[in-house]
Amino acid sequence: MIGRPACRRAAAWLLLLPVLSTVLVLVLGAGTPAAAHATLISTDPAEGAVLETAPEQVRFTFDESVIGVPAGVRVFDAAGDEVASSASVQEAQLVVDLEEEVGEGTLVVVWRLVSADGHPIGGSLSFSVGAPSGVVDVPSTSADAGTDAPAPLSLVRWLGYAGLLLAAGAAAFSVLLLPAERASDQARRRVRAVARAAAAVAVPAWAVAVPLVALYQLGLPASALADGSTWSSLAAAEYVVPVAVVLGLSLAVLALPAGPAGRGRGALVLLGCVVALVAPALTGHTRAATPEALAVAVDVLHLVAGAVWLGGLVCLAVVLGDLAARDDSGAKLLARFSAWASGVLVVLVLTGTLLAWRIAGTWQALLDSGYGGLLLVKVLLVLAAVAVAVWNRSSLLPRLRDARRRRERRDAAGLLVRTTLAEACLLLAVLLVTGFLVDRSPEPDVAEASSGTGGSTGAADTARQTVRLDAIIGEVSLEPLAVGPTTVTITMTDAAGEPAEGHEAPRLSLSGEEVDLGAVELRNLGPGIYAGDVVLPTDGTWTVQVSLRTTEFDNPVRTVTFDVP
Repeated sequence: MIGRPACRRAAAWLLLLPVLSTVLVLVLGAGTPAAAHATLISTDPAEGAVLETAPEQVRFTFDESVIGVPAGVRVFDAAGDEVASSASVQEAQLVVDLEEEVGEGTLVVVWRLVSADGHPIGGSLSFSVGAPSGVVDVPSTSADAGTDAPAPLSLVRWLGYAGLLLAAGAAAFSVLLLPAERASDQARRRVRAVARAAAAVAVPAWAVAVPLVALYQLGLPASALADGSTWSSLAAAEYVVPVAVVLGLSLAVLALPAGPAGRGRGALVLLGCVVALVAPALTGHTRAATPEALAVAVDVLHLVAGAVWLGGLVCLAVVLGDLAARDDSGAKLLARFSAWASGVLVVLVLTGTLLAWRIAGTWQALLDSGYGGLLLVKVLLVLAAVAVAVWNRSSLLPRLRDARRRRERRDAAGLLVRTTLAEACLLLAVLLVTGFLVDRSPEPDVAEASSGTGGSTGAADTARQTVRLDAIIGEVSLEPLAVGPTTVTITMTDAAGEPAEGHEAPRLSLSGEEVDLGAVELRNLGPGIYAGDVVLPTDGTWTVQVSLRTTEFDNPVRTVTFDVP
């Protein structure tokens, strides 16, 4: 029987978690994220350019690799008629070939792509041949489809992750923690039933997610699933990950025996669990975080720790009552799981904090984006689960261990089962939030990000806004603040007001309520000062996105808005 020192050490680890969390926040809180997803950094021709002759190609350059979308790129002439074209993606470049002659006037290229982290991106580029021809009436295209993940996809993600973690955690629990005696076979059969039921939920959920991801990324209606090009346009990872999850879970639950597992059988179960839990880390936000290898490794540890915790809790609730009523097997099992859980919770806190740091980046990012808000909700739910875990391990476990009579053991076990189920429900709520986080962009929401930048200042024909880019303060201005030709300027200074520069030159992009002008071609006017010329086709609210690589790995992105009369 495991004595008091082991239980006290486990409880001590749990009580140290708030201290560890505080230290990690203080140490890592100043970090900034890698770019949330691909950002357009240049176009050829430039936005608003007036050319003597029509180009044969239009080229878009992004800051990371992108994936093409069927019918995601279309070109329209001054009359709003479509121009024959073909598009190809080469790493971080989109090349659009114009396949027919075009007359004078304005051309608009609308585009939709998918960045490496699975988030769709889109916009438009306008330039003119001979002379501008005014506003082009462009019909609706897939580029106009929303980039927020639909609720059905988020719910399917939740079912997929909940089933995955529960099935893998239950299988590992049976092999690693349940007593090997034949007397525990009934408990082992119950745990196997839990693993198989969870896998029965996870497998179809991961399969159904594939077409939902296709429609979300490509911006297409459900009828497009009958088109082979829809399926061929998905990245290989969108197929490989679900297949690996399904095969891994199938191996784990099918190899899980009703009796004690031998060494070979147990190894097969654990191999299946590892394959299923590693696969999801190979796609999503970790693909855009830097360094990628570290982010993927941390995500794998996070998933493994979550599976051990959730699966262990549910299995304890299923078998603890019978084991505790029989003899001291329940107390031994709970003490053994507590020792594992203390390490698991430390891993969850460490990996969760590191992932949040690399993806969200700063306290400001948590407050300025829907992703950050959901992340804070997830943290609060985890803290509540940790509080229940501390009470279970430090108070209820000693009560069960010290019980001598059958009735006392049964009562103590009953209370532990109820609190353990409460802890498991909190973790399922955490997974529900995670289901919405997976397909949510970490970038700040425009309305919220711009609200804290201060109001416009200066003369009536000039507006200025400020943004904080780590230690650098950027002042963004539009002059004149009017429809037509205008100049967007960014002036960067440090805390002392001296000119400042980033690791690279800043990048600005401009978009309105209906038109996306894309990246602004900037020229350097002096230390910390960059400017570019654009043409605002309409009045209304215009958003300037500011991106500055401040170090080799950090690239804060902020937005400001201007109301053009």
